[in-house]
Amino acid sequence: MLRITAGAAALVLLLSVTATSQVMTVTPEGVGGHYLEFHPTNIPLPTDPLTERGKQELIRFLTAEQGFAMRPLPLGSKGLTLHANGDMQPSGSDYMNALNEKGTSAKAGDRCVISDVKIKDDKIILQLNGGPDHKHKWLRHVSIGMDPVNTNPVVKDDGQEPVGSRLTLVFPHAVPEVSGKTVEALLAPLLGFGLKSPVVAYTDTLPPKLKQAILDHEVLVGMSTEMVVYAMGQPQQKVREREGQMPFEEWIYGEAPKPVEFVRINGNRVIRVEVAEVGKPPVIRADNEMGDYWSANPAAATAQNVRTVKMGDSDPADEAKQNAPKAPPSLRLPGETLPTDDDKNHPVMGPVQFPTGTGTDSGSTQTKQQPSTPPQSSPQGTPSGSTPPQQYVAAGSAPPR
Repeated sequence: MLRITAGAAALVLLLSVTATSQVMTVTPEGVGGHYLEFHPTNIPLPTDPLTERGKQELIRFLTAEQGFAMRPLPLGSKGLTLHANGDMQPSGSDYMNALNEKGTSAKAGDRCVISDVKIKDDKIILQLNGGPDHKHKWLRHVSIGMDPVNTNPVVKDDGQEPVGSRLTLVFPHAVPEVSGKTVEALLAPLLGFGLKSPVVAYTDTLPPKLKQAILDHEVLVGMSTEMVVYAMGQPQQKVREREGQMPFEEWIYGEAPKPVEFVRINGNRVIRVEVAEVGKPPVIRADNEMGDYWSANPAAATAQNVRTVKMGDSDPADEAKQNAPKAPPSLRLPGETLPTDDDKNHPVMGPVQFPTGTGTDSGSTQTKQQPSTPPQSSPQGTPSGSTPPQQYVAAGSAPPR
């Protein structure tokens, strides 16, 4: 029992000593830096407004059309807004925050199906993969029945949450007389249409060097596991090991006597590639071969998505600032005075003023009157040798007689 108590005390002491120096940085996993770069299209647009016949043909052409996501598409009712031959909203750090907060509806290279098309004023609204909202947003919460305990909902809900996304194409004025092919060309930064395989659709979203490496079935140090699967497919064998304090997973491709490739993965990144061939020394690559692919995010976007949590004692000055009383809300401007401030009929509460010498007012000078010289003889009623009581006189008042 004594050993357990001593061990617990030592552990508490160790934690209290090291707690002041612990700093934890929380960085959400972001997207590739090249996805934050946006290159608008330059498609000539007609000036004639969209007719009713053209509207029906456009809806018929786009409905059930399939494309591939050229960048991650976020969940949520707002989705992404693309201005014709213009920018995308949200963009930059707001685009990253939408992915981190709402989640990802489709990754780059995923197949997307246009499930619904609506044309309103200057917008073409596309629902992808069923859209981000329930089909019956309000009716699914309404039930009808004679018995308040046993009622039947107006619309039965399957219980599955929507996983689609929404794209809104906005034109400068009303929607012009555009064809379905023109709309697909305007959506090229977000959706790629055409006959493609999933590998080709995914590599079209990557830089040229990385795209060529995946098409050549080559693994680079720094790739993500998704890139490795697109380049090499699923591994024939997976082995989990530990080197010191670092756990890793070894993906093995090939069998002897053919070359065998060992891909070492930590977290979601390739940290080492080893190629072993019979009769030849193994070739090992451990240096980063992706360049600044993962660190190409703008500094502003990275700074807004990094949270530093300090563990330990806090600064008393910072705590005092947080707990300091705030002034009550007022409609006055800073330094503004009203005519009723000095009106006797409308008194205003001011600071409390204490008489000087009471020790209550820290800013005032305390006046403490004491006899300059001790009396030679004790007054009547005062014992000999004792100090007469001190007298405190408030400023402006008459001394006692």
